[in-house]
Order: sequence, then structure tokens, then C-alpha cells
Amino acid sequence: MVEETPQQIADREMILRIGRGDQTAFSELYDRLSGPLYSLALRMLGDASDAQDALQEVFLQIWSRARTYDPEKSSVFSWAVLLTRSRGIDRLRARDRRLRVVVGSTADETKLAEATNASTAESAADTVDRNDEAAHVRSLLNNLPPEQRQAIDLAFFGHLTHHEIAAQLGQPLGTIQARI
Repeated sequence: MVEETPQQIADREMILRIGRGDQTAFSELYDRLSGPLYSLALRMLGDASDAQDALQEVFLQIWSRARTYDPEKSSVFSWAVLLTRSRGIDRLRARDRRLRVVVGSTADETKLAEATNASTAESAADTVDRNDEAAHVRSLLNNLPPEQRQAIDLAFFGHLTHHEIAAQLGQPLGTIQARI
């Protein structure tokens, strides 16, 4: 097992306190994570206002889901990054749908898709780390109950929103969100 850093231990303790409704712990976690999470959202969305809105949604999720955080699955920081990434993707999809209605032409849709893709240059070490993490995630996914695995598969690999998954599976939105 990998040794936890003092910061990871402190983050985990803050999440436990947040789960009990501790606003001071929430403020401390916000102060620690808001900068890097905002940077990620801004890089993904390319718009400061959208990034701020996404960040607000992420911290609302952290506040409401702190009790469900599982330290065996990820660090607090990784969990928060995943939440931010999900909010960013949801916003990019919504933006793409709105613009597709307005634009309409195939050539313009291609340009739009290129403009909304968040791209970053990766080093070889980043690629290796990402591949290792992907293998770990795949093994964790294989251990999930089938309903949960299906919902996650549709969200991350099928690129569907929570609402679209709920409609496709005929399940309440809250059930789908809990599974994911």
C-alpha cells in the first residue's frame, strides 16, 4: 500500500468533518483546492465565468457528498479533480448542444468540436502514469455491482449526462447519480 502524505491525511480528516456538517473544514478544503480545481475547469472550458460556475457546482457536490467519500478509492484531491472533470464535460456537452442547434452545418460542428476539446500536451511520464491509473480504474470497475458499472460506463465511456442515463435506463435521476 502507498504511504499517505500528511496533506492527504489532513484532507481526509477535513472530508470526515465536512460530512458531519463542519463549515470550517469546508472552508479550509475550499482554500486548499479551489485554485487547482479552478485552473482545471478554466483549461477545460476556456471561459472564466463557466469555470467559476463549474467550481461552485463541484464544491456543492463535495459538501453534499462528503459522507459518501471512500478513501479506499482515491485521495480527496483525486476525487475533487474527478468531480471537476465531470462538471466540465457536462458543461462542454451542454455548450455543444446549444451551439449545434444554432449553427447547424457539419463544417461548423467540426470546428465547434475542435474548439471545445480540452487538450493538453503530455510527457512520457504523464502517459505512463495515466496508463497505470487506467488499469487500476478498470480493475475497480470490474468489482462494482452490474447496475453501478453500467451507469458509470454510460457516463464516462458513452459520454451521456446523468439525465440521459436516467432516461435510457428508465431509472430516477437520483438513483443514477447515486450509482455514479
